[in-house]
Amino acid sequence: MKKTLFVVGTLLLSSSAFSTDDGIHWDYSGEAGPDHWAKLDPGYAACAGRNQSPINLTKLTEAELKPVVFSYESNGSEILNNGHTVQVNVSPGSGILVDGVRFELKQFHFHVPSENLLNGQSFPMEAHLVHTDQDGNIAVVAILFSKGKANRALEKAWAQMPKKEGDKLALSAGVSPLGILPANRNYYRYNGSLTTPPCSEGVRWLVMKNPVSASKEQIEEFAHTMHHPNNRPVQAVNARPVLK
Repeated sequence: MKKTLFVVGTLLLSSSAFSTDDGIHWDYSGEAGPDHWAKLDPGYAACAGRNQSPINLTKLTEAELKPVVFSYESNGSEILNNGHTVQVNVSPGSGILVDGVRFELKQFHFHVPSENLLNGQSFPMEAHLVHTDQDGNIAVVAILFSKGKANRALEKAWAQMPKKEGDKLALSAGVSPLGILPANRNYYRYNGSLTTPPCSEGVRWLVMKNPVSASKEQIEEFAHTMHHPNNRPVQAVNARPVLK
């Protein structure tokens, strides 16, 4: 129970789903990089777990997956740069229905290049839309980006994107999470974890099958703002089924 409450508090109260309030430094490379996360702090022990994310989505299992019901009624309220990603916090009122349970959308953020792979293929960018239910359970909708036409929703976000780590701005132009969803919302599903410390497991992953487009310039602008790739390497699938 304490672990669940810690994760929920991190999601709701800190600047990012990645951030921790304990002052422990973690990174995407070097001695504080992904290979060492589990040893940085006892609270990060799950980073060495058997149900970690991201993964390579392959050897897919046929399943009758019910459609995810999206009800994204609100826009992003603020945008921040926490040094690990650029994150848009969303005003209350948006959510999804999965397994008969409503999950409230809290924020969405980005990774370059993609964290999840599809049959071994990496994508230039990936968005994670992070949701929680009333009991603190987490569901992440992942959207893969391919290079192509400029993405209008990203245009609004990027126009207000903080370039300096630690900066946070109120969004003057509404950024709708609905704008980055693909028109076809079929998805892959697996059970995994947060992709950053504390790497808590028990996360429902819903990876959209159909990528959306972003321009080369949009992807490069985000990468330049981060100054480094911000993707965790894929983790072992072990015995987990990946449903399609």
